[in-house]
Amino acid sequence: MNNQNRREFIKNTLISSGIGMGLLQSSLFAQQAEKAKEEAKNVSPNEKIHLALIGCGGIGKVDLSTFFLNPEVDCNVICDIDDAMLAEAEKLVEAQRGHKPDKEKDFRKVIERKDVDIVLVATPDHWHALPTIYACDAGKDVYCEKPLGKSIDEGRAILEAAKKNNRIIQMGTQWRSGTHYKEAIDFVQSGKLGKIRLVRAWAYLDWVGGIGNPPDSDPPAGVDYDMWLGPAPKRPFNKNRFHFNFRWFWDYAGGLMTDWGVHLLNICLWGMGMEMPKRVSSMGGKFVVDDNSETPDTQIALYEFPSYNLVFEQQMLGGIGPNGKPHGMLFCGSEGTLVIDDSGWELTPEPKKKSLEKMVGEQGKDARPAHVRNFLDCVKSREQPVENIELAHFVSTVAHLGNLAFRTQAEVHWDPVAEKVTNNPKADALVGCEYHNGWKLPYSRRG
Repeated sequence: MNNQNRREFIKNTLISSGIGMGLLQSSLFAQQAEKAKEEAKNVSPNEKIHLALIGCGGIGKVDLSTFFLNPEVDCNVICDIDDAMLAEAEKLVEAQRGHKPDKEKDFRKVIERKDVDIVLVATPDHWHALPTIYACDAGKDVYCEKPLGKSIDEGRAILEAAKKNNRIIQMGTQWRSGTHYKEAIDFVQSGKLGKIRLVRAWAYLDWVGGIGNPPDSDPPAGVDYDMWLGPAPKRPFNKNRFHFNFRWFWDYAGGLMTDWGVHLLNICLWGMGMEMPKRVSSMGGKFVVDDNSETPDTQIALYEFPSYNLVFEQQMLGGIGPNGKPHGMLFCGSEGTLVIDDSGWELTPEPKKKSLEKMVGEQGKDARPAHVRNFLDCVKSREQPVENIELAHFVSTVAHLGNLAFRTQAEVHWDPVAEKVTNNPKADALVGCEYHNGWKLPYSRRG
């Protein structure tokens, strides 16, 4: 494959993964990847970091491409239950590192390998916990996509495994590494906004719509469907429950709340501090789409903190959100309001106040390369990364609490020490998740 074709392959891989031009400005990204590929040829064997990819779908390939911007990273094994996904990831490794990786369908065979240093977990949410825990127990550091687990108890189990084994965990909430986000949060924490009494986050996504009502069918050729289900309940194969659309089914994920919501809430809580809400309520439903998905197309969650309220809202098939932005976060202070999204941030003073002037902050750029670089640096230094395991569990828990309130249609009161819902037994039962098909969750508090 010549250089021009290689750059086109990388660019097309990133775009087809659903990430798009805005994230990667793909021509520039491909040029950077080509430069790293050449530099990788001169990295000594002792300096190489051998990565294993578990989950070769869209996000997995984008994450792997981002890791390959670092010349010391190589990938000697990839894992997926779908031959088609393995074939695509194999091409990516060959294009960037000049060799074909080994291929596996059982992540346990990957974890046990002595020639794997770090593990990239980019599976559906219901498969985040076990590979990450097994990797920790095997002495390997992990970059795990968000949310940390499908349930709060899974997140706690990962945290306990990481602490016991002194492992570095970075959750893939890359906005934490964005320089314009840090600039905005520094301003929020400076006190110049005055008293912040309302924080708002939203995702109005007109590109997410109905998925139809296809009948159940046999799994595609080359798919180990039993392994895909793993600890989830046994169900007939339906293409809507598979690959990207797993997000909209409670067996495997938590809808937009744990997809986009984790990113958005992360920035809000970065600004306001690691404090759990006292009470959480949520409402919404499937008001627009008519399909076999389960999670809401419209949802509002209200988090009551001791000194402020946080509102999260999402909708599908509608792209005009608050402040005219399809997604964003807003900090409303007594002196002014600061709004952030991935394009940048801006400050609007209160009209009757004179302490602030209108300000437009740094323009946003893709934070994923810096987030991956931070993880790799921490693997070497053993310092904690920017989205360390404690933060990852905290942020994921807050998102899950919104879904617990929605699913039970009742308020949730949370005890953060016991990690227990104190007023709503149905919601408390959802803090854990029942494992099926012979799988067990190590380190579980819920048995």
